Parts: sequence; C-alpha cells; structure tokens
Amino acid sequence: MKKKEAPLEQVRIIGIFAHVDAGKTTTSEAILYYTGRIHRAGSIDDGTTQLDWMTQERERGITIMSAATACHWREHRINLIDTPGHIDFTAEVVRSIRVIDGAVIVLCAVGGVEPQTETVWRHADREHLPRVVFINKLDRLGADFDRTLAEVRQRLTPNAIPLQLPIGREGTFTGVIDLLRDEALVWADGEENHQVQPVPSEMHDIVARHRQALLDSICETDEHLLEMRLEGHEPDFTTVQQALRRATISGELVPVLCGASRNRLGVTPLIDAVVDYLPAPVDRHPV
Repeated sequence: MKKKEAPLEQVRIIGIFAHVDAGKTTTSEAILYYTGRIHRAGSIDDGTTQLDWMTQERERGITIMSAATACHWREHRINLIDTPGHIDFTAEVVRSIRVIDGAVIVLCAVGGVEPQTETVWRHADREHLPRVVFINKLDRLGADFDRTLAEVRQRLTPNAIPLQLPIGREGTFTGVIDLLRDEALVWADGEENHQVQPVPSEMHDIVARHRQALLDSICETDEHLLEMRLEGHEPDFTTVQQALRRATISGELVPVLCGASRNRLGVTPLIDAVVDYLPAPVDRHPV
C-alpha cells in the first residue's frame, strides 16, 4: 500500500553537507537504513551506496551530483538531499541550499572544521538556514569531540551547543550521553539499536556541568523560561525542547550531536533531532 502523505507540518526538507570524506554519504545511507528506506546500508568502499549512483561516484568513492530521496520517521516525511563535498562541485551545494528548509552539517572528529565546511556554512548563513551539526567518526584514531566543538565555535558559530557528549573515545567509543534527558544511550557490540542506561558514575560531574550550560543557553532565548530559571525552577523537558526548536529555527542556537555513522552509532538520535528541531516548510518565510 502507498504510504499516506504527511501534512506539511510533519515534513522536513533537509540537506546533508560536509567537507569531502567527513562521512556525509555514509550518514545519509545510515538514515535511509534506519528509516526502512533500504534494507541494507551501502558501503562507499564497495561502491554499493544508494545515493552515489553514478559509475564515476562509485569508482572514486565521492559524491559528484546531489541526490534526493525520501524516508519516513515517527510519522514525519523527511526529504533528504545528499550533496558533494568537493569544492569543484560547489554549484551543486548552492543549488541544494536554495530548495531545503534545514541542514545537517557533518564534521569529521579527526579533521575538524575544514575549508569546504566553512564555504558551506557561509552559503547557509546567506539563506538564513537552520542547521544541526553532527560530529562523526568518533571511533577513529585521533578523534577529539572537544577540539572539534571548539573549532565549530571559533570558526563557524559561537552559538553551537552540544546536546550530547561521547562515551569513551576512539576504539572505546560506545555511545552518547543525552544531556536534555540526562541518560546514556549505549550501543552494545553488534547491536543496531541502543540501550538506555544511567549516566556512568565517572561522567557525573562533566555531564552536570554541560547540562546546566545547555539549559542556560536555551532559557536565555526565551524570557518566560529565563524567569523560571532565575527563580530556581527547572522547566519540564517538553517546554525546553520546544524552546530549543524555536531557537534553532531562528538561528539563535545550533544543536551539536555526535556519533560514528559507519558503525551506525548515534544515527537514530540524529534523525530524532531532524524531526524535533529542524523546520517544516510552514516554519520558513516564503522565498
């Protein structure tokens, strides 16, 4: 049976952008896999990806043409455009930015913010495009979440706020801390879905510090929440999430998530963030 079309409020038209080799197409493939659009995630190395369909793309392991597809998640329809990372094909990126409502900027946790990342970010700024950042490849040797986040704040935007912290690093990276919910999402070896666990005891202090900073940043974008915070009350989760959505759409805040797309760690929370924080067409001004 044909899937029923989602109302406009439940549509997300997004682009996936990155510097070459940050894991953009692998992230897109993982999103398609989890949303049931494909039954086996393709591999760049094997030339079996859905979105890199041209022979040249599969032979070289790069994206040349933007590719569009659609998938469904939590009763929302996500129209997804995977764009090239090479500077030679920037025209494809600019074309894509004109037709989307929100963007996922993928960064490599080893390479950090790279030249094409800055180029894409400037194009997105020009279109006042809401975006989330996904720090990828945290399982790689030399990966550093804190350094990459510092580069984002220094070279892209001071408004970047982490919604997650990684558990472990490099070879011991096993999951993420959800700062808003104050819980750990852990992927056991070989498991495709995460388990929800309490925050590890050795991370209590750092999680508490980052969570307070996150809540402060969100509440500063909403006068009512700021008053509650100053009076010593903590707003409930739904209220905070709605405020974060408004701040993301207005460009006041840029949520930062993390994971390792190749092993599909952190991908489902990223899809949740697309649905929760990026705008529907009705949330954007007419072109």
